[in-house]
Formats: sequence, C-alpha cells, structure tokens
Amino acid sequence: MTLKAIAILRGDNPDVKTNGTVTFTQENENAPTVIDVNINDLAPGEHGFHVHEYGDNSNGCTSAGDHYNPFNKTHGAPTDENRHLGDLGNVTASKDGTVKTQIKDNHITLTGPNSVVGRTIVVHYDVDDLGKGGHELSPKTGNAGGRAACGIIGIAK
Repeated sequence: MTLKAIAILRGDNPDVKTNGTVTFTQENENAPTVIDVNINDLAPGEHGFHVHEYGDNSNGCTSAGDHYNPFNKTHGAPTDENRHLGDLGNVTASKDGTVKTQIKDNHITLTGPNSVVGRTIVVHYDVDDLGKGGHELSPKTGNAGGRAACGIIGIAK
C-alpha cells in the first residue's frame, strides 16, 4: 500500500515570504521515499534541507529542534552512511526564487518507529556543507544557517 505525507511550508516569521509544499511518497515500507519539493520566494542558490526532530512550530521553526537523528550519527550528505536520518542535503532555488526538485531517499520512511510523519521539514538560509566544511557547526548542522521556512509532515490521501 502506497503511503503519502505532505508538509505545507511557511516562512519562519511574518517577514519571511518563503512558502511551498513538500510531498513524500513511499510505495511500501521497504521502498525508498520519493520527496517532491516545491518552494517559492527563496533566495537564489543552494539551501540546506532537513527533517527536524519535532512537529512543533509553536515558536516558529526554532521549536522543531535539531535534525532528526535517532541513531546518534554526525551530520552528513544524503549518500553518506554516517548521517542524520533527516539529512537531505541541499535544494537549489533558481534566479526567480523557486525550487522544483525530486529527491529519492532510502533512509526516510513514512512508517515504523523512525517515521518522519509528525516531524518538521526545514529549508535553511544557507548552503549545507554536508558535514565537510570544517566549521565548528559542520558535524552537527552542516553550517546551513538559520531556518527560512518549515512545515509539519502529516499523513496525506
């Protein structure tokens, strides 16, 4: 049975106009998850993109906590074995500020004890260095900067 989830992205505060949708589709519990990303009003360039641990946006995106990391690993690229479960690398906004991309991930799941449903997806202001940048924040956050927009991942039809 195909599982689906969606997050509606909103800017971290009323002054941030970044918005969009992120949909997650998983054909079955053993299949990779396909993530369709559509974001508007983001500064052109690369931006860190992660699932964070809490589905709490009560104090803006800050309430979402750290990157989702149930296996206590350091930050890494989506293709790295040693990575946070929520590490999805970067998305690239075009000159007009839009992101339209698809990510296929073998670690993200919509079912079971490590499901991302109920957690928050975040797009950051800066590029994620994938844990390799040498900055003190690289092994924890990829030094991706502040949180531009976020949305809670919920079950979809």
